[in-house]
Amino acid sequence: MPKPFAPKVVTANALIEGDVVYLAADDAWVRDLAQAEILTDEAVAQVRLLEASARAHEAVGVYLADVAPGATGPQPTHFREDFRRRGPSNYYHGKQASR
Repeated sequence: MPKPFAPKVVTANALIEGDVVYLAADDAWVRDLAQAEILTDEAVAQVRLLEASARAHEAVGVYLADVAPGATGPQPTHFREDFRRRGPSNYYHGKQASR
């Protein structure tokens, strides 16, 4: 029996800066997970993934990441995604400088 579909977001890395980005409902790439579109329908998620993958001039490494809806927007359910949203771990810059 297949596993039930879990909520997801489309994520990738910005082509020029390399930052982690998420696809918002208005098709904009955003750098804050809280602004990402939560996809709860598997067919819609696959379509959004295909659409985002076609934008290789903006972002690379596009994939669907599991999330859980939270009071402040989507929350990662896997440590890898929690790590990615915080930015590089070698020193504080970019996203980490504001936390």
